[in-house]
Amino acid sequence: MKKLAFHTMILAFCCGMISSAFAQQQQEITCFESRKGASEVVKRDLQPGWPNVKCSPKTGAVLWWGDPFDGTVPMGDMPLLGNVAPGKAVVKPRSEKLAILPMCATACHNGVGPAFNPPTLPKDKKPKPIPTMVGLLPDAQNLQHGRGRIWCLDCHHTTQRNKLVDNFGDPVSIDQPQLLCGKCHGDKMRDWRDGIHGKRIGEWASTGKKRWFTCTECHNPHNVQDGARNRGFVQIAPESPPQLPKGMKDAKYERVHGIAH
Repeated sequence: MKKLAFHTMILAFCCGMISSAFAQQQQEITCFESRKGASEVVKRDLQPGWPNVKCSPKTGAVLWWGDPFDGTVPMGDMPLLGNVAPGKAVVKPRSEKLAILPMCATACHNGVGPAFNPPTLPKDKKPKPIPTMVGLLPDAQNLQHGRGRIWCLDCHHTTQRNKLVDNFGDPVSIDQPQLLCGKCHGDKMRDWRDGIHGKRIGEWASTGKKRWFTCTECHNPHNVQDGARNRGFVQIAPESPPQLPKGMKDAKYERVHGIAH
């Protein structure tokens, strides 16, 4: 009898642990910061009652950040950014978004390989499709970038596939894609650097600390033309309009300028 009771207690304990884990998994909320599928963040408490993000129940996007610098690192050297004090420009690393690709890049696609079977680099810009690569990167079959004028190794380093490449053939960290994108998009690079293009969050003062959103956080580099739209980046559904104050029937007053001309 005692043995049966002991086994029953163990079974109940295990079921309780499984139920608890299942409940926690169900309660986990994930939303995206800038590009759906590439900038997801899990909602969690930075301190009791103070979440790291607030997620939109309509679009699944982040509405605001409890700490805009959570998980960020210094941006690193950038041309013509000498007026920004060290540590005032931070970014969120993108390396973790590589998933399985870092292993593939160093195991098979590093351009080095074993001496008994040295790899050969592609002889043209139209390499044969590899089923494994197509499975990992479906966009590679129909690269919507450059309108057919560029290919993989125009952006990815030849022998360090976990890195990008600049105009001089030097490797560029995946966390600093702006150094690559600026090769072709110089005007957008200047606008991004000056705060006209892109997004920043953080301290309000112009000299304050800010998190800079880099190019690939908002744009999918393999589909910047967005297929049929043939422009920009994938649009997201707008948020619902704010609720009007009590007693206000409509928002027509916003159509009238506050100062008479």
